[in-house]
Amino acid sequence: MTTDAPATPTPTPTKNGIELTGLETIAESERTGRPSGLFWPWFAANVSVFAIAYGAYVLGFGISFWQALIVGVIGIVVSFFLVGVVSLAGKRGSAPTMVLSRTMFGVDGARVVALLSWILTVGWETVLTVSAVYAVDATVAALGGPAGSPVTKIVSLIVVAGIVVVFGIFGFQLIMRLQLVITIVTGVVTVVYLVTILPLIDFGKVMATPAGPFALVVGALVFMMTGFGLGWVNAGADYSRYLPRGSSGKGVIGWTTLGAALAPSVLLVFGLLLAGSSKKLSDAIGSYSLGPLIPLTQPWFIIPFAIVVVLGLIAGAVMDIYSSGLALLAVGLKIPRPAAAGVDGVIMVLGSIYVLFFAGDFFGPFQGFLITLGVPIAAWCGIFVADVILRKKDLAEKDLYDRRGRYGSVRWLAIGLLVVGTVLGWGLVTNGYAPWLGWEGYLFGPEKGDFRVNWGGSNLGVLVALAVGFVGYLILGRASIKAQESVEP
Repeated sequence: MTTDAPATPTPTPTKNGIELTGLETIAESERTGRPSGLFWPWFAANVSVFAIAYGAYVLGFGISFWQALIVGVIGIVVSFFLVGVVSLAGKRGSAPTMVLSRTMFGVDGARVVALLSWILTVGWETVLTVSAVYAVDATVAALGGPAGSPVTKIVSLIVVAGIVVVFGIFGFQLIMRLQLVITIVTGVVTVVYLVTILPLIDFGKVMATPAGPFALVVGALVFMMTGFGLGWVNAGADYSRYLPRGSSGKGVIGWTTLGAALAPSVLLVFGLLLAGSSKKLSDAIGSYSLGPLIPLTQPWFIIPFAIVVVLGLIAGAVMDIYSSGLALLAVGLKIPRPAAAGVDGVIMVLGSIYVLFFAGDFFGPFQGFLITLGVPIAAWCGIFVADVILRKKDLAEKDLYDRRGRYGSVRWLAIGLLVVGTVLGWGLVTNGYAPWLGWEGYLFGPEKGDFRVNWGGSNLGVLVALAVGFVGYLILGRASIKAQESVEP
């Protein structure tokens, strides 16, 4: 009995330019391009000046400029390297990330991680849409218009959400063309913006920021990994699956990592310099709305820069809605891929309306959401990366859709590692961002104990979950993979 998709690759169907391909493996005739083409979508999705705001966030851990710079860049590069490794599986298997997870979790067992992936990507696309609306509102205010106008928010939400949903529905080819344009435009304009804000930097104050203890450095590292690459690992293969099987594996990893990590690494440096220059600047760039970033530039540059801010946020949301639609299908919803993107678009709009017009503090709960969901995603990522390293052959396409095939229905080793990694991970993160998350951190011990006092803010559980998944599957999954690869076609 097969599930979810045809057992053999078929030519990518389209109708009126809309990609109809869902969970199917991509036919060989449709696998085109080069690994270098991965640079454009990943750069566009991460060139958002939101990375500047992370300068304020990471210094907020109470560490020095140099500590923040080192762990910030390491966190960005390493976490996006993991995205590159996941992307390698897409080239090998020519299927979406959540379908490829079936080799580890089984055809039915993988629905669990698909659900986690769907929640994460819908959350991110909502956040990016809300940020874009706030950026438009800040631009109107900077130009002399009313701040916080409901009309501005409603109109901008309609426009931003409309663009995101349309591109999500049309699919891969249109998204790739959009990301190429956004990469070029945002790259050039962002460089000009960075030049215009250089006079605001006080290098003396930046360098005078005192160093913090090691536990806080670890906490900042985990925060950067969670906010960047670990938020994308569950989507890596969705874009590399269209590459020919003979494409360079090193190229897939390298171009994905470079494209995704280059812009945020540079923008983080400027964010750290601005945040370290004054408390006023730190508060401005640390605003989750990104609005205060806009008036920092010269008056003549406000509109071009605002356009770039919005485009960068849209680029990320577009990739999220495409991947969230695929994840929703992998959970088991039996609708066409464009319809799945439409469903996620409706949820995104409803979530955005709630945040824009009804919610109070939003950034705190969202940080809590990132950390909480980041733990099981980190465990899944460790399992997936270990599987990529251990596997020597391309995947058996037919068996990805057949619970009676070599990958089975439920593979309890991966499920067990996911549960263990999550339980340990949640016990080693503290979450004061929302009252309903106060139960986390149960492994840190007494409230005033040395372990909790010294390490309670480190979010150590994310790294523990990643290590449990990776080391556990690297050791225990070897025999399972060998048995899978020994099965005759």
